[in-house]
Amino acid sequence: MLQIYLFLSCFSLNPYTDLLGSICLPLLRSPQLRQWLVRRNCSTFTVESAARSQPAVAVPNAATNRIVGRWLLGCSGLVVGAIVLGGVTRLTESGLSMVDWHLVKEMKPPQSEEEWQAEFSKYQQFPEFKILNHKMTLPEFKFIFYMEWGHRMWGRLVGLAYILPTIYFWRKGYFSRSMKGKVLGLCGFVFFQGLLGWYMVKSGLEEKPESYDVPRVSQYRLTAHLGSALLLYVASLWTGLTMLLPAQNLAETKRLIQLRRFAKGTGGLVFLTALSGAFVAGLDAGLVYNSFPKMADRWIPDDLLAFSPAINNFFENPTTVQFDHRILGISSVAAVTGLYLFSRRMRIPNRAKVAISLLAAMAYTQVALGICTLLLYVPTPLAATHQSGSVALLSIAIWVLAELRKMPK
Repeated sequence: MLQIYLFLSCFSLNPYTDLLGSICLPLLRSPQLRQWLVRRNCSTFTVESAARSQPAVAVPNAATNRIVGRWLLGCSGLVVGAIVLGGVTRLTESGLSMVDWHLVKEMKPPQSEEEWQAEFSKYQQFPEFKILNHKMTLPEFKFIFYMEWGHRMWGRLVGLAYILPTIYFWRKGYFSRSMKGKVLGLCGFVFFQGLLGWYMVKSGLEEKPESYDVPRVSQYRLTAHLGSALLLYVASLWTGLTMLLPAQNLAETKRLIQLRRFAKGTGGLVFLTALSGAFVAGLDAGLVYNSFPKMADRWIPDDLLAFSPAINNFFENPTTVQFDHRILGISSVAAVTGLYLFSRRMRIPNRAKVAISLLAAMAYTQVALGICTLLLYVPTPLAATHQSGSVALLSIAIWVLAELRKMPK
């Protein structure tokens, strides 16, 4: 094989030299082989010129883009895990069990009975124990502590999954100039997300002497925390998909432009519906009016605008928050249905058709999950599945947009 390669390289018979060169060039550069060629009266110039005849591979290239794309999809998967775990932590009311925030120190949970008692004593000084969990035992505390600890450790895993490969790929030259800005933005967003998480938890640890309500984190901060996580996920998923899925060569017709705009609007509505779910979770709004399609015996409940000023109802009134989430959910399903029917009348690539069909199927599944969660008074497994379904629906919407995007110029 080596002799064939040397022969072909003299006549520049590509692409055969490209294939053989990838196998033989590491051998050609070894000192032992050079000595053997000298003993066989072979010119070292032939060896060196053969090695130099292979053009240098530019970086980044298609292969490195695939590696970076897969990495970003993996990171987006880890973000989904953090969102789902955060939802379960909220549903089990575990988020206020860790009353301190230390980047490294808290990575090791309590080991001895004395350490657990010390951690439990700290928790007992805060409103959630005094008002809600004053009868809690140490084993019960361990459960909620491990839930929150697992969520925080997963967050650190997400940070490492973004930052360490970024350093490696940067040094290897895998990033284009525009890509460098994107990955720096993603890494900065991960850091911001961690700070926002602690800022959210802190709101639930504050003493409020005038209030005897169940202690909970601010619904505004909870929504900001979820929203930033969804933005990080969407940005990572979109960038990864556009690097792995080649853009379809679609004729820029008027109907295609309308379909693309329809898909963007639908994706935005799905995102807004998922975000409104954070207000529902933050106010425990799923525990009021557990009936469908009416709220109790009315289409529009009497206390829909009970707060003053009226604008506060949309963010602080559990009835209004649940009503808004219902309307947004139904609107999302209607938009997805319209997108599906509109796309059936067009000639688009099969992969795009599959994506839109899956989007429609997931939308109806998500509505069914939401209704069941409401009627059954928000059981934790079903509520967690409903929250995960919102991320799945958003993911498919991003896939649809990636399939319908314009060809790069």
